[in-house]
Parts: sequence; structure tokens; C-alpha cells
Amino acid sequence: MDAQAETRGTTRAAFLARVALVTGALCGAGAVAPLVERTLAATGGGDEAILGFALTLERIEAAFYTKAVAVRGLSPAVKKALQEISAHEAAHVKQLTQTLQQLGASAPPAPKTSFPALAGEAAVLGLAITLEETGVGAYNGAAPRLQSDDYLDAFGSIVQVEARHAGALRELAGRNPAPAAFDRALTGPQVLRAVRPFVRSGP
Repeated sequence: MDAQAETRGTTRAAFLARVALVTGALCGAGAVAPLVERTLAATGGGDEAILGFALTLERIEAAFYTKAVAVRGLSPAVKKALQEISAHEAAHVKQLTQTLQQLGASAPPAPKTSFPALAGEAAVLGLAITLEETGVGAYNGAAPRLQSDDYLDAFGSIVQVEARHAGALRELAGRNPAPAAFDRALTGPQVLRAVRPFVRSGP
């Protein structure tokens, strides 16, 4: 193995270890050890950990929209947008779960979510934008680590929709729908810091 390949392998192993730790932290402390063991022991199974990481984020988003669409006082346009996005997130959860099953892998346990009181439309839109933009950054950061082109295509199809969600929500909130020329890629720890306030560690 040449030095460049070895470096890529080391970088990938370190990334997958962080993915396992972050996914375990989001799903509860008891999930960390088996996720880390599976990730570090895998040679061709790295995609499993990355897909599980994405599924965990999609489940957080799906749980949020289930709550958001029930908030009172939403304008018809915002309510319709939230309902459509909620359906998209449910479809993402289904697709990623099926992909993991095709790999012969088990999906990580669903995280226990806890969102703040959503007192009005501005609060709903603000948190929705945060979650969508975190999702886009997470996919951008994780996608280059995938080994399978098929899974990369799946990631690409999801992240495009997540970016459209973010733009539409920003416009509904009266913000610039595309404030930057490029989307940033987030690391596992950055994603964890962004979504950790919305996940309960206890029962």
C-alpha cells in the first residue's frame, strides 16, 4: 500500500470512528460501544456506519416535523410547506432504512428527541432551518467517505432535497434563500453540537 492510500485509509478509519461515536451519542450511551466496535472492525462495512449516521439525522428531522405541523397559528403557506417536508423526511428515513437492510445491516436505534416549545411560526421556521442546514452540512461532510457509488448517488439525491428545504424555509422566514455560493461540509462533532440539544440521553 502506498503512502497516499495509507493516509486515505487512516483518514477514513478516523472519520468512521467519529461517526460511530456521534451516532452512539445521539442514540444513547449504550449504543456507543457496539457501533464503535463494528466500525473499527469493518473493512468493507464503512458505508454501513455512514448510512446509519444519516438515518439518525433524518429521524431527528422527521420527529421535529411531526411536532411542527401541529403547532397552532401557522399560515397556510407555512403549514403546507411543513407537511410536504415532513413527507420528504419520512421518505428519506424509509430509503435509508431499506438501504441498510440491503447491506444486511441493522438500523441504529431511533434517537429520543426533545424539542423546545415551538411558540409560533418564527420559532418553528428558525428551528427547521437549523436542522435542514445541519443536514446539508452533514451529508456534504460524509458523502466523500462513501465507498459505493450507489450510496453516493442516494446521498446526492437526498442532500439536494435537503438544500431545497432550507432555501424554501429561509424564504418563508423572510431570509435570503441562498446566502452563500457554496454549502459547507460539517464534521461529525460539529453535527453533534448542532443537534445534541434536541436529543434526550435518558429514558
